[in-house]
Amino acid sequence: MQGAAGKSDPTYGARHIAIIMDGNGRWAKRKHLPRALGHKKGVEAVRNIVRVAGEMGMEAMTLYAFSSENWSRPEEEISDLMGLLRQYIQSDIDEFVKNGVRLKVIGNYRALDSDIVTMIDNAIRKTAGNDKMTLAVALNYGAQDEMRRAVQHVASRVKQGELEPEAIGLEHIAGALDTVDLPPLDLLIRTSGELRLSNFLLWQAAYSELYFTDTLWPDFDKAELEKALQSFGERERRFGGR
Repeated sequence: MQGAAGKSDPTYGARHIAIIMDGNGRWAKRKHLPRALGHKKGVEAVRNIVRVAGEMGMEAMTLYAFSSENWSRPEEEISDLMGLLRQYIQSDIDEFVKNGVRLKVIGNYRALDSDIVTMIDNAIRKTAGNDKMTLAVALNYGAQDEMRRAVQHVASRVKQGELEPEAIGLEHIAGALDTVDLPPLDLLIRTSGELRLSNFLLWQAAYSELYFTDTLWPDFDKAELEKALQSFGERERRFGGR
């Protein structure tokens, strides 16, 4: 049991949590608002949760912002999402620097519009020295593609004679993943009541704890995060050993 950690540690010992931020569209629909306003409200929730996690002392947080499958959404919605991404980077980068948050992006973000790529590169460079918390944002990300790229990297090492095929271990694949410099994933949260991982951090989630909530992402706040962490703290993690 990890619950005792919560008495002095609001993270209950979780160093790295990840969130599938789901439900923006349904939030807007329930309130009879345009879908774009749901996404805008979702960005506000991101801003709040990042701040709260930093205050709690969380070491790393990974947020599923845009999957490689999201390109199938209507063009207008994709345009709205990219516009919000631009605004978020521009408006929050100074706060990241102030609060010691290091920005990391996982996935093939270089396939996005060139101005967004430049903004991301600048933000990564500007926050590179921050060490209070790492915020990893998954953009144009898919876990299966991440693993494919990792295997290609390992295969390249074999081809170059750096590694024998029979010597390939789990550490070689893990070392080629986008999250190589992050702590092991402790807790994966999904909002909106959906009970699936949607091609997110499949390798990293092998022994992470899963937490599903019916709360829609725009309504996910400090209290909801505390509930998820408390649930994590009450579990006994076995890692397949018993």
